[in-house]
This record gives sequence, C-alpha cells and structure tokens, in this order.
Amino acid sequence: MSKAELQKNLISHCASFIATLKQLPKEELQFSRNGKWSPAKQLDHLVRSVAPVKLAFSLPTFLLRLYFGVANRPSRSYNELVAKYHAKLKAGGRASGRFVPPDKLVPIEPRSEKLSNLTQSLSDKIGSFTEEELDRYILPHPLLGTLTLREMVYFTIYHSQHHQKQVVENSSMNSI
Repeated sequence: MSKAELQKNLISHCASFIATLKQLPKEELQFSRNGKWSPAKQLDHLVRSVAPVKLAFSLPTFLLRLYFGVANRPSRSYNELVAKYHAKLKAGGRASGRFVPPDKLVPIEPRSEKLSNLTQSLSDKIGSFTEEELDRYILPHPLLGTLTLREMVYFTIYHSQHHQKQVVENSSMNSI
C-alpha cells in the first residue's frame, strides 16, 4: 500500500470500528461473551495499542534509528503481516501488560473520540515520512517482533478490523 492508501485505510477502518460500537445497544457495550472482551474493552485495547504507535511516529527519524535501528529486510506485504499475526494468535499469543484493558467499566464516548483523534494524528504523522522511510525504520511489536513503520501501520489497520469482527461475532449484531 502506498502512503496515501495507508492513511485512507487507517482512518476508514477506525471509523468503521467506532460505527459498529455505536450500533450496539448500550447494555451490550460492557457485556462480554464467549470469554472475549466486551466491546468497551475492545475499544480501550485499541486506544492502548494505537497511542504508542502514534508516539513513535512523532519521533524524529534520527531517534527512531538510535532507539530501534533500521530494517535489514524489505517490508512484508499486508497479507504476509496479517498471516504472521494469525499464526501468533493461533500459537496462543495474546495482549499483555499495558495493552490489556482494565476490569473497570470503560465509558465508550470519550474512548471512541480518543481512538478517532489518535488515528487521525497517526495518519497525519504517516504523511511526514517518505515511502522509503516507512520501509527503512523499525519499531518493536510485543507479539510480532520488529516491524517496519509500514508494517506497523498494516498491523494497526488490521487490528481494528480484527477487533471489529470480534465485537460483531460476540454481540446481538451477529444474529442480524
């Protein structure tokens, strides 16, 4: 995907996730089924996941190089990245540490606004990188290891789709 496609997909998939939450009855937002997080926790997890990516994209490239290094391989394709993520999940990989939402009830409206703002800001930050820089600089991912900036955006795009699917599968929307 080109930089413009990354930005467009990031914004549209985040908006789609938020729209799905807004379609749910209020009583379902905090309810979990089948051992999955409630829709509110899915939202909180996405906020917790996008925030450090946006922060990393805010760093100057010399700091990215200093802290994380540069890629020693070409970026994977979107489909290759998604396949790697699925393999990690199948092997038992799960969110951990600061990426796990708290047990307390999470208010939807401020968190959905936060996710939307973070995603827009990340999209804006992507615009400040060249296509080459998106493939040159790397970031650590807690489950997938080292990813190029482009791969991290791929993951962020897919991640919202993954959690949207979980929300739909574990809600009354699934019976529609």
